[in-house]
Amino acid sequence: MSEDQEVISISEKFWNASIEELKKGYVFEERDRCGMYVCLVCGEAFEKGVIHKDGDKYYEAEKSAAVHVERMHGTMFQWLLGLDKKLTGLTDLQKGLLNAFRQSLSDAQAAQELGIGSTSTVRNHRFTLREKAKQAKLFLTIMELVDEKPPAASPFVSIPRSASMVDERFAITEEENDEILKAYFKQGPDGPLSEFPKKQKRKAAILRQLIKRFEPGREYSEKEVNELLKEAFADYITLRRYLIDYGLLEREESGSHYWVKI
Repeated sequence: MSEDQEVISISEKFWNASIEELKKGYVFEERDRCGMYVCLVCGEAFEKGVIHKDGDKYYEAEKSAAVHVERMHGTMFQWLLGLDKKLTGLTDLQKGLLNAFRQSLSDAQAAQELGIGSTSTVRNHRFTLREKAKQAKLFLTIMELVDEKPPAASPFVSIPRSASMVDERFAITEEENDEILKAYFKQGPDGPLSEFPKKQKRKAAILRQLIKRFEPGREYSEKEVNELLKEAFADYITLRRYLIDYGLLEREESGSHYWVKI
C-alpha cells in the first residue's frame, strides 16, 4: 500500500473519534434506521439490538465490534503503531521502544531487544516520549479552547483531511471556486457537467459541488448514487470513485450503502 492510499483508507470517522474510541477501534453512530457500532479501521458495522453470529458463538453488537477489531486488525495498539510516520510522527526506533514499553520490558531488556548500546539511551528515550505525550496533551487542550471561538471568515474553500494528495493546489479561494463551477456547469451548479477536468484543484471544486446533491444523514444504495451522478455526467463511476477518494462520500465495505462524510 502506498502512503497516499494509506491516508485515503483512514476515514473522517477515525479523525473525529475520541481517544477512548480510538483505543477500542470502533465508534457508535446513529444511522437512518438504527444505531450501529462501526469499525474505525475498515468500516464494518454491527447493528445495535441485533445478535450477531460469529462462528459457533453469538454476541450483542458492541461485543461483535470488539471481536471483529481484534480478529481482523489485531490490537489497536499494534495497528496504530503500524501507521506511517507522516500520521504518527514516530520514528522506527520510537515505535520499537513503545512496543517494548507496552510489553513492560525493563530498560535493559529493551536495549537488548532493540540492539541499543546502553540502558541510559533507552531511559533518555523513555523520558523524551513522556515529554512528547505531555506536549500533545497541552496542544489538544489549546486547540479545543481555540475551537470554542467562532472561526474568522476565510477566503479559502475547505478540503476534508481525508482527501488524497493534499497540497497547495487545494488552496482554492471562493472566487476561484465560483469561476471553476461556471466553466464546468454551464447550465448552472445543479445542471450537467460539461467535462471532468484533469487538474486536481478543478476536480476538488467540482466534487464539492456534486456532493451537495446528496442529503447528509441519509443512506443511499449504490444504484441511487449512480442515478444521481449520472444526471451530472455520463461517467458516473469515475465521479463516485473520486467522491470517495476525496473524502466526501463514504460507503460500507460491501458497497451496499453510501452516505455523505461531511
